Amino acid sequence: MALHYHLIPVTPFAQNCTVLWCDATREAALVDPGGDTDRLADYLDQQGLTLARILLTHGHIDHAGGAAALASARKVKIEGPQESERFWLDQLPDQGRLFGFPPSAPLTPDRWLAEGDTVGVGAETLSVLHCPGHTPGHVVFHHAPSALLIAGDVLFQGSIGRTDFPMGNHAQLIDAIRRKLFVLPDETTVVPGHGPLTTIGAEKRHNPFVADARYR
Repeated sequence: MALHYHLIPVTPFAQNCTVLWCDATREAALVDPGGDTDRLADYLDQQGLTLARILLTHGHIDHAGGAAALASARKVKIEGPQESERFWLDQLPDQGRLFGFPPSAPLTPDRWLAEGDTVGVGAETLSVLHCPGHTPGHVVFHHAPSALLIAGDVLFQGSIGRTDFPMGNHAQLIDAIRRKLFVLPDETTVVPGHGPLTTIGAEKRHNPFVADARYR
C-alpha cells in the first residue's frame, strides 16, 4: 500500500490543490480545493478515484473557496482547519468580493482538527499539526511513511507565509516551523500552498527566514 499525490494549481493565485489517494482502495482526498472545481472533479474521474473527504489547511479563499461546492456535489465531509480559523471561514464572502473570486458562503467544516489528530485517506493515515502564524487555525498534514508534508501557507521554497493579515503572528509562525516542521526528517518532501516543492532539509539549510547555521 502507498499514498500518492498530484498537484493541480487552482485559482488566479496558482494555489497548489493536492490530490491524495491510496493505491489499495483508490479513495482520495483533496487538500485545499480553492477553486476550478470542474478541473478537480475531472481529474478524480479520469483517474478512477473516489473522493472520500476534503481537507483544509486554512480559511483563505484561494484554499477554501471551492470546498463547499465539491463537498455538496460529491457528498463528502470537510475536515479542518483548527477551530481558530472560524475567523477566516466566516469571511469567505468578503474575501471573494475583495479578490474577485466566485461567490462563496461562510463555511463551517464537518470536523475541526487539532494538534495530534489524524485523518484517513483510504488505508493511509496522516497526522495533523497545528501551525499558527499565517492564520490562527492553520494546520498541516504529515504522512510519515511517505515522508510527505502538505504545508499550506506555512513554509515555501525559500520563504514563509505572510503574517501581515489580520490575526497573523510572525513569532508564532517561526516557532511552529522550527519546533514542529524542522524536527521532521530532512528528506521530507514539502508541498507548499504555492510554488515548487522543496524539502525540510533544504529549508533548514537555506531558507533566509528560518535557516539555522547549525544545519549547514
